[in-house]
Amino acid sequence: MTDVQDPSTASPDPGGASVEETRVAVVIEDEDDIRSLLATVLAQAGFEVHGAPDGAAGVELVREHRPLVTTLDVNMPGMDGFETAKRIRAFSSTYIVMLSARTEEIDALQGLEAGADDYVAKPFRPRELRARIDAMLRRPRHVATADGAPASAVATIDGDGDGVWHEHHGLRLNPATHIVTVDDRDIELTRSEFDILADLLVAGRRVRAKSDLALMLRGDQYAVSDFVSDSDARAIEVHMANLRRKLGESPAQPRWIETVRGVGYRLTA
Repeated sequence: MTDVQDPSTASPDPGGASVEETRVAVVIEDEDDIRSLLATVLAQAGFEVHGAPDGAAGVELVREHRPLVTTLDVNMPGMDGFETAKRIRAFSSTYIVMLSARTEEIDALQGLEAGADDYVAKPFRPRELRARIDAMLRRPRHVATADGAPASAVATIDGDGDGVWHEHHGLRLNPATHIVTVDDRDIELTRSEFDILADLLVAGRRVRAKSDLALMLRGDQYAVSDFVSDSDARAIEVHMANLRRKLGESPAQPRWIETVRGVGYRLTA
């Protein structure tokens, strides 16, 4: 296991997390040279980096250090990246960036279904990887809607010290504490699932296209001219399916989120 530490370069988290959290990343990669490269890229971005050569060791590092970002190789001996991601997701909301030489769309979708927030093909360019991580960290925890949007279907409630809660039909979300409950039952979501749900709750009855949600997850929600591929749109569908499954919602009889066919999603009336 290789540890690279560079605490002097730490910077505040643009997403609103604690300063300590922003300084920690875990790299799970069985190839020494790639693990070293990833550690260097992340250290230059201000992270304290902890590296693991396999999935089992990586899961323990995530449990111990509670990183903000975890990079994860897919093809590792023993426990592969998909299983590793599932185990991490059982207890952590770390941003997971999955890296793999497998470039088929089905592999990327499988990674997202396992709990990854992004899927990067090998060989990757260090500058591009860092840009994608920076984009994830720019995601707002409270997403503003455009001027002139229809009235929201969501009740906004002052949480008396723990920030504002958004509520809709028994579903409650707190952007400040990153808590989601359904009928007072806690729901564990990935960061991407949480951000999509927060975006929809703030938008209310205004339809959010799959392209809008994809740009939001990339940190480019205002760059409406940016290209969004079919793969990006499919990734949103996967995130939405996982979100609905965790909420216990049927797409055929939605309690919270309607599908507007050919367009995107919006809250129920």
